[in-house]
Amino acid sequence: MDELIDRFLKYIYRKNTQSDKTIESYKNDLNQYKEYLLSQSIDSFESCDRLTFMNFLATLDHLKSSSIARKMSVYRSFYAYLAEYMGINENPLLGIQTPKKSKQIPDFLFVEEIQEFLNSYNDAKEDQYRDRILFTMMYACGLRVSECVALEWNQIDLNKRIVHIRGKGDKDRIVPFYQGFEKELWEYKNSFWSKYAVDDHVFVNLRSKQLTSRGIQYLMDKHAKAIGMHMKLHPHMLRHSFATHLLDNGADIRVVQELLGHSSLSTTQIYTHLQEFQVRSAIEENPLGKVLPINAAKASLDTTDAAGETSVENDPAGEDASEPSGPMAAFEGAAQDGFRADISAMSNEETNDS
Repeated sequence: MDELIDRFLKYIYRKNTQSDKTIESYKNDLNQYKEYLLSQSIDSFESCDRLTFMNFLATLDHLKSSSIARKMSVYRSFYAYLAEYMGINENPLLGIQTPKKSKQIPDFLFVEEIQEFLNSYNDAKEDQYRDRILFTMMYACGLRVSECVALEWNQIDLNKRIVHIRGKGDKDRIVPFYQGFEKELWEYKNSFWSKYAVDDHVFVNLRSKQLTSRGIQYLMDKHAKAIGMHMKLHPHMLRHSFATHLLDNGADIRVVQELLGHSSLSTTQIYTHLQEFQVRSAIEENPLGKVLPINAAKASLDTTDAAGETSVENDPAGEDASEPSGPMAAFEGAAQDGFRADISAMSNEETNDS
């Protein structure tokens, strides 16, 4: 069983990915499955039937549906490999549906929160100075934490203000950064980095070692607590914020897709659902939502005056008191229908977040 797992992992590494983290995740999933089979006195993958696999899934019921779906994707790929290359055609997953992933709106920070987080660093302290440059880079370019850890100076063109990134699946992309940040990067390179660096990695610690993903998470948590931000922060929130703020400011979704390095547009479209969430929240908080129902009730009481005449007839302008006015007039007629159509379309989109 171990030999089949090893062969499959080597196959996946060569064909689909060269990510050590992905391979490690596949290995853990397959070993978990193997250990369960051995606990049931089953010593081969082809001897597992549908009922046994269903019982195995039952042991995973404490996991989120997205985690179970990911594991089942690994197992389906594994049995497909066994059928194609090992001549093992028994597949206990046939007929078993993968649980649907729940659509989760990604966590993000508002612009003011980003400013609060970055502007509260003390540049007089070397480690805080480095951290400010680090997190500014992550937000300004929408980088994954792993991409920031691996970032080297030969990937950054300060004159053109662009960063060459090699992301998931060895996909390359070019991301520009805002004017003025190139000067900060240059100053950082000639101060902190030149003092502590021993290789070309951009971000190192005070012991001249390359920062790690877990270390960056720790630095972010530490600073958030120090400045009193009462929320759980994680580095990927900066990437989510980057995408959200670009779309909020009118960027085309396909441009954002390229900047994030997403293979599929559906992955990027999760941020349009985020915009829908913001729109709905704003509408619910709109004071007119509280005022208009009161006006409507008042209008219904005033429809008949003491002489039996309607208030509309007594209105010099001849307008219906129940019609929207002021800001709400912007949603009349076609504009209102178009707004509803946009929201409806956004609600019906099928997206995947990754």
